[in-house]
Amino acid sequence: MKRTVLCVIILLFSTRFTMAQNDNKPVLNHIAVYVHNLQNSSDFYRNIIGLDTIPEPFKDGKHTWFTMGQAGQLHLISGAPERMEQIKDRHLCFSVPSIEVFINNLEKNKIPFTNWKGDSKLPTVRPDGVKQIYFQDPDGYWIEINNDKQ
Repeated sequence: MKRTVLCVIILLFSTRFTMAQNDNKPVLNHIAVYVHNLQNSSDFYRNIIGLDTIPEPFKDGKHTWFTMGQAGQLHLISGAPERMEQIKDRHLCFSVPSIEVFINNLEKNKIPFTNWKGDSKLPTVRPDGVKQIYFQDPDGYWIEINNDKQ
């Protein structure tokens, strides 16, 4: 009986200690993207990507905030002097239920897209079966769209 009680106490203590350590884990709050033309970029993330705007506290005409659900928020900040060359390895990624439906929207809006290699419009298929495409926003930032269900 004493052994059982001792085991239960140790189990409770270790569970509590583990939970206390994990209570202070950081979670993503937002990603900030510095843009040249706030209106063009806001329209792009709203109409092409499909994000919903949320109230932003500054109300100075230099910010647009979007919700990304549980992932946090996307903040567009006006002020970049010009569109800058970006590398594809540094990109934002959004998952959608149907990559084919998303591709149709890109084509309808005449947004060029490509696979990872840049040699085809056919999606790259990762080893785990997830399909992905890439394109750039108005400021040249790379965006990946995939059908990862996570």
